Order: sequence, then structure tokens, then C-alpha cells
Amino acid sequence: MIQQQLRRVLPEQEVDPSAVLALLCGSAAAVVVWKWLGKRQIQKKMEEARRTRDEGLKKMAKAVQQFREQVPHVQTDAVLSLPLLELTGRLREGSLSPRTVLYTYLEKALEVTQQTNCLRHFIPECEEQLQDIQQQKEKGLLYGVPVSIKDHIGHKGHLSTCGLVQCLGTPVQEDSVLVKVLKSQGAIPFAMTNVPQSLFNYDCSNPIFGQTFNPFNHQKSPGGSSGGEGALIAGGGSILGIGSDIGGSIRLPSSFCGLCGLKPTAERLSLSGASAPVNGILAVPCALGPMARDVDSLALCMKALLCQEMFWLDPTVPPIPFDEEVYSSSAPLRVGYYDTDGYFPLPPCMRRAVRETREALQAAGHQLVPFSPPRIHYVMTELFLKTFFADGGRAWLDLFTGDIVDPSLKSQVNSCKIPRLGKKLLALILKPLFPRLADYLSALGGMRSVKEMWNHHHQIEAYRTEFIARWRELRLDVVLCPVLGPAFTTGYPGKLLTAISSTMLYNVLNFPAGVVPVSTVTEADEEELKLYQGCCDDPWDRTLKQVCNMESGCGGGPGGAGRPVAVQCVALPWREELCLRLMKEVETLSREKSAA
Repeated sequence: MIQQQLRRVLPEQEVDPSAVLALLCGSAAAVVVWKWLGKRQIQKKMEEARRTRDEGLKKMAKAVQQFREQVPHVQTDAVLSLPLLELTGRLREGSLSPRTVLYTYLEKALEVTQQTNCLRHFIPECEEQLQDIQQQKEKGLLYGVPVSIKDHIGHKGHLSTCGLVQCLGTPVQEDSVLVKVLKSQGAIPFAMTNVPQSLFNYDCSNPIFGQTFNPFNHQKSPGGSSGGEGALIAGGGSILGIGSDIGGSIRLPSSFCGLCGLKPTAERLSLSGASAPVNGILAVPCALGPMARDVDSLALCMKALLCQEMFWLDPTVPPIPFDEEVYSSSAPLRVGYYDTDGYFPLPPCMRRAVRETREALQAAGHQLVPFSPPRIHYVMTELFLKTFFADGGRAWLDLFTGDIVDPSLKSQVNSCKIPRLGKKLLALILKPLFPRLADYLSALGGMRSVKEMWNHHHQIEAYRTEFIARWRELRLDVVLCPVLGPAFTTGYPGKLLTAISSTMLYNVLNFPAGVVPVSTVTEADEEELKLYQGCCDDPWDRTLKQVCNMESGCGGGPGGAGRPVAVQCVALPWREELCLRLMKEVETLSREKSAA
């Protein structure tokens, strides 16, 4: 066949079969060599990134050792146990020095990352910032507070990798606005934390820096995509961190790791200088927000960030200072509540957490009103997934060109690689048997025209209007609802993307939403889990039941008891203070119950 084609092209030339065979073999060998060289180049880039990370950690350890030699009698546990509000008070009055606090947390961060692999890079400039804050005329609200930041939040001189080899090139040339404001308030950014490859996963693994583990159980995921932050703070290696959230990426690690985390209205904090793997996705916006061990820490961080410095550096941020009066109010709240969204039923312990929190709020004098979020199936497939896969997933798949796909993402990548017609045909075949799976595949097919995209944007606006109208009809102040958890075994989040329905809803709506730990998994939860059926008896229901029944799984089976269990609190856009107010009330009541 090949000989015939060559004769058509070169009719007067004698074609030697052995020459053709040699040419083919040579071409095949060239392709093999080219692929091998490409893979070798990728490996070299990853090895260099890991070497740079490890050298940074060695510098960190050396700096800590030098401090220990100079100041040998620091009460480490006493410093690490201080809540942020008390720590800032001690720093401002001078009974604790910023130097002591910084090196105490550096030492602890080293210990935590050895166990969990949560640090992506140490920021050696933290020692310069330590000197700079002592020259400031006024002590900012975060004076002397060590702060960790997520990988893709820009810090001058450091990479924002998003867990991708293609981002291992040029370091960031300027601090992001958020980092600038943190520094102006006296904070000391000291570490950048690990993320999942491409950020589009609620596990925390990438081929460059590896898997990050949950500090409470190393067989579990810390959540994602702010999983490095979750592991570091929960392990005690940071007192305050900054994450990002576009589908639950602050709230899920907070749930998995037993932390408090706030996703603000997207434009409340500046996004300037925070990189994204795929730019220009505006219909469902990303938000930056704080993660910490208690709600007061989140409130203090928001108060510090919502200052004139941020409003001047980024004029697109509405100049709305933190409303302390709303946060500190003790007026009774009218709270809507639900324990399932009807799309992805969560394990029994998460629904129990909502029920017990509702009862506690009611006993404390708040008014509780049943609330049912409309059409979550439609929101997940038609609004959320179609936003990110509007082009059929091509832009996302392009991120992996010249890269190694992390095992935790392979099922998502393989689904995206199916041709559009194949996705539609599979969806048609699966619809009678597995409607959720069919609609998921159909959504991955994306959109075919600009008109369809415009209509999609209109549908999101219409849904927000519908949701707010239902909220207003019930005269709600806030909403209490479930969040996905407890922590999944590593590798499983990539198999259950749509399990994030509880969090993604408030990204589509662009409402502020926060997570508060209220309980732990009990043996009774594990017994009830044996009866879990889900809602559709499809592969996703079976996978969730499987992971929840595994040893050291997400709450079920031996080793599951004792894992953190959380609830989610929500307010209307720009009402972060009201959201934090409910979170604080929930936190106080749950702590009172635990102490009783």
C-alpha cells in the first residue's frame, strides 16, 4: 500500500521495499526517541522544582536551628496554642516578639510538612519582612502574624505552579494585591502550600510535588484545592492561611481537616495577582478567602484585608470596610436550613451535624425555617459544569500537553477526551439507567455557539434571581446547610467530582459561605452508614458507599470514628459579616456542647 502511494508520487523512480521498511523503522524510532526526550525534559523540570523546594526547606531548618541556638528557652507549645486574637494582642503589647512567633511556626511547619507534604515552598523573604515590620510606624492588625498562602497566590520571586509543569518557568515579578495588603498589615507570609494539578480537584496531589495527606490520618485526603493550607493549619504549622474557592476549594479542606474557612463574595477581596490555569471564566467566579482554627481569626483577617490599602491598590474591589457591628450583634437570626440538596445525599454524620446544629440554634433563641434550594441537578450540570467545560474541556486538557496527568485526575481527563458526539451518544444510552451520569457526560460536551453561551450566562442570572426571591419570601437572614465530608481516602475525590454539589451551589450564586466544625464521626454514624443508599443507585452512589465503608475511609469502617464533621453557613452577597456571625454562633454552641 505504501509502495503504491510512493509510486504515485514518484512514478519514474524505482521503489526499493527494503528502503521503505528502513524509512518506516527510522521514523518510528525517531518518534520513540522524541517522546522519550520529551518525557525526560518533563522529569528534569520536575526534579529541579523538587530540588529547589527541598533546598528551601533546608534553609528554613537552618534558620530555625540558628534561632534555637540564640533563644534556647522558647515555650513552643504555649506560643502555638494561642488563638489568633490573643496572639495578636501579645505581639502588639510586646510580651511576645514577632521573631519568636515566626521561628516557632517555621519549626512546626517543618514538622507538619514532613508528615503531610503540605508545603510547596518556603518563602525566605519572610526574614526581610520580619525586619520591615519593626520599621513600620503603626502596627497593623496582623502585626507579626506568620501567614501561609496557597500556591497560585502571587508572591514576588516565587513560582505560581498550579501543580503544572508548564508553570515551572518564570517567577512572579510582583506581589499579588492580597500579599501586599497582608504585609502592610504587619503579617509575615512564610510559606506557599501544595495544590492539586490544575487546581480542578478536591484532592491534593500533583506529579511535581506529590500527594498531600490529612494530618489526622495519612490515608485520607486533606481536601482541595486549598489542601496544602488545610493540612498545614490543621497540623498546627500555620495560624492563618489564604486559600481560594471556585467550587468548594476553601470549604472542602476546612471540612476534611476540621477548620473554619470562609469563601467571600468573589469580588470582596482582590484577585489581582492570583493566577489561574484557565483564565477568563467569569460566569462562576473564583474567590480568595481565609482559613484558620476559629471564626474570630477569619473575622480579624477580613477586617485587616478590607482596608483603604486594598481599595486603593485594586479599585475594582468595592470599598466596603468590615462591619464589626453586624459581626458582634447578638440579635436573634432567622435561619433557613436543609440537610440534603436532593442531588447528592451526604453520609449520615453530615446530615446529623445540621440537625443537631439546628436544634442548638433554636434552643438559643434563633428562628429556624425549613428551606429547599431549587433544582440542584440543573445547577450542577447545566450551570456549573457547562461553565468550566464550555469548550468541551479542550482548554483544560491543553494544560496537560507536555505534562504527566496525576492519577487522581485520570478519570476526569479520560471523560473529557471522549469526542463530543461520543459524549452525547453515551449520555443518550445511559439516561434511562443512570440519569446523573448521563447529564454529567452531556454537560462535558460543552456549548456550540456564542448564542448558546450568552443564553447560559442568562440562565445563571435567572437562577440567582429565583433563589434570592425564595430567600426573600421566607425573610431569611442566613442559611444553615451541609457540606461534603468527612475526609475521603486519597484518590477518591477525583472519582466523585459531582459530590461537591453542597458547595458549588454558592459559587454559582456567588454568595458568601463558610464552614465550621461542629462534631466528629461517631460509632452510631458508622452503623447508620451501612444503610446508606444514595438517591439514584448509580456508580456514584456505589462509589461513595464504597469509600465510606473502607477502613480509614470517609467516616465508615474501622478507623472512621473521630473524624471532623462540619456544617456550612451562608448569607446573601456582600454580607460576609452576617455569614461570620452565624458561623460564630454555631461555633460557640458546638463548643458549649462539647464542654458539657
